[in-house]
Amino acid sequence: MSSATSPAAVPQAPDRTPGRERRHDVDLLRVLCTAAVVLVHASAAFIDAGHRTTGVLGDTAGRFAVPVFFAMAGWAALSGAPVDDESRLLSRLGRILRPMAVWTALYLLYAYLTGASGADTGEEAARALLGSVEAAFHLWYLYAYVPLLLLLGVLVLVVRRRTLPRRSLALLVALAVAPALAGDVREITGWALPGWGWSVPLSTVVYAVAGAALLAAPRLGPRTPWAAGAAVAFAALAVYQLTVRHPAAYGSVAVAALTFAVIGTVAGVRVPERVRPLVARLSDASFGTYLVHLLWVRLLVAPVAGRLPDGPWAPAALAVTAVAAAALSFAVSVLWGRPAWRKWLG
Repeated sequence: MSSATSPAAVPQAPDRTPGRERRHDVDLLRVLCTAAVVLVHASAAFIDAGHRTTGVLGDTAGRFAVPVFFAMAGWAALSGAPVDDESRLLSRLGRILRPMAVWTALYLLYAYLTGASGADTGEEAARALLGSVEAAFHLWYLYAYVPLLLLLGVLVLVVRRRTLPRRSLALLVALAVAPALAGDVREITGWALPGWGWSVPLSTVVYAVAGAALLAAPRLGPRTPWAAGAAVAFAALAVYQLTVRHPAAYGSVAVAALTFAVIGTVAGVRVPERVRPLVARLSDASFGTYLVHLLWVRLLVAPVAGRLPDGPWAPAALAVTAVAAAALSFAVSVLWGRPAWRKWLG
């Protein structure tokens, strides 16, 4: 499975600021998107095994997850749980970077022990400092998410708090000039430096800002038109991915339409009180689920896809294995839910 065919996203760790009212609809959206991430990677395993139509349709069904996670990040940073000071902003970055480093090492170890792609752990570990590596390709999202979180946090501190976050600004400037600096070093020395992955495309920023506006809005109108729009956008994206390009760019019109339609459908939905504790617990475990799920995809989904002959049962096999991988990933993440473990495992 290559990162070109199966990118996915990381769930934002929920803010736990005392006194903030919990958004159960956002919890539900986070759980839905986390499951969609698993579906995207399971679909990639089916594509790699030769079941292209089934895999592309599965990928289409989950392609909204990445931009919706960016939207939720924007809402949390700008409206839902804006930072009060620079220490809190840097703490948020730490809550992402620590598990990111741990899981990068674990996936590199897995690749080394199994002889999979990315087995040259020394070179891959060095490359991971600048951008995602094949052994842990699904972590590419964090290389965009961290600069986005830093950018939005600095804006909040400067505009809303009227403070000067010196360390965060210095880090932001360093991330901004690093690509050009790396290019200069490559030109002067001839070193074959890896590509720089710590960057935020404009479409990502737009998803974050627009998503913040949608999720913060008190009312988005009737839910039925949003759901109908999501169905139409899914059909259009499926045709596009089957006939024009797969994977579709996250900034494409069809992906954007599906993204905002999903947000409009779920935002503000009333989660029944009896299931709120479960949804909240799964939401809290979503970051760990994202980090660990690729192991289950490789151990469970890929072998099934590789042994499956051509035929009409491929969609059912994808559905069953994707659900199983998601359930196991959520279960494992819930089990290590103690704060001391989650600090390092997500």
